[in-house]
Amino acid sequence: MKKHYVKNSHVEMTQLVLPNDTNQLGNLLGGRLMEWMDIAAAVSAQRHSNRVCVTAAVDELVFYHPIRIGEVVTLKAVVNRAFKTSMEVSVTVIAENQLTGDRKVTNTAFMTFVAVDNHGTPVKIPEIIPQTVEEKRCLNAALERRKLRLKRRKGIQ
Repeated sequence: MKKHYVKNSHVEMTQLVLPNDTNQLGNLLGGRLMEWMDIAAAVSAQRHSNRVCVTAAVDELVFYHPIRIGEVVTLKAVVNRAFKTSMEVSVTVIAENQLTGDRKVTNTAFMTFVAVDNHGTPVKIPEIIPQTVEEKRCLNAALERRKLRLKRRKGIQ
């Protein structure tokens, strides 16, 4: 059976911020960025599970800096941990001004995806195998965030 390593779920996606992507201030629309983040994270989840994956939750979506028109946006996504049918994917967004070479992390988020079959029913996914100290740290932190997610969900219901 194929082993599912964290490194195999890495996704890097690049977008150029065009006028249609921005608000009146020339900044990237938050909704457009969230769409890009969702796509990058879904590809990462699907790479891990070899299944169609749907977004179940978005946690800790943080906007640190605005992204300007003309900047290049790099989205990096990776599966932190796989559970029974769901997985946590972290997404980091980096904006680059290609005229100055300045790069900065502008956004981060943790997103939960569920693998589904052709009928939309959740299906079991393989365990993910961390190999580095950082991957193991992320694996453990993902479990703690999941506990908080489930506690919040229980409180809402």
